[in-house]
Amino acid sequence: MHPGLTHRGPWLEHAHEELPILHGTLIRLMVEHLPGERDPEPVWLWSSADSATPADIGRWWQSFLRRFDLEHTFRLRKQTLGWTAPKIRHVGTADLWTWLVIAAHTQLRLARPITEDLRRPWERRTEPRRLTLARGRRGFGNVRVTMARPAAAPKPSRPGPGRPAGSKNKHRARHHDVGKTAKRAESIKEHRAQRG
Repeated sequence: MHPGLTHRGPWLEHAHEELPILHGTLIRLMVEHLPGERDPEPVWLWSSADSATPADIGRWWQSFLRRFDLEHTFRLRKQTLGWTAPKIRHVGTADLWTWLVIAAHTQLRLARPITEDLRRPWERRTEPRRLTLARGRRGFGNVRVTMARPAAAPKPSRPGPGRPAGSKNKHRARHHDVGKTAKRAESIKEHRAQRG
């Protein structure tokens, strides 16, 4: 079950032609059927634990299936909630922004049952409790109308004057050294040719 080393990787500097044998647990996942009468292909998982119990194997393949939830959560936070959109200069600001995005994500989850489904023409109707968070975000602005408001309405105000016209910014952004990068060979043949 060794993969072929075709591009640069962790074993590129290995002195011998044969790759070393890595001990672990190999898990083969098969589904009984797929929609559309397609033939299911097996999915192979590998763990570095070489003495796995059946309970460990069951937990690992179920964790593998849960990765889709995690990937979609990160995608929602990045694309819909703008987690990576701002150009943040300081670590503390990045932490604060991350917590704000998590709070917004939590509010969307909590407001899902009372959110109106503002669907696009090609989307099917869905029960409010089954809405995705991206669809729930569309109707989130209408939630305020149905909720009790303990605070008074905010007073309109104008934005501050900002920096006077013609003055220069005295607080320049810090530039960080990205480090030196070395040009690497694209394939094993090129790497071996460079080594001589």
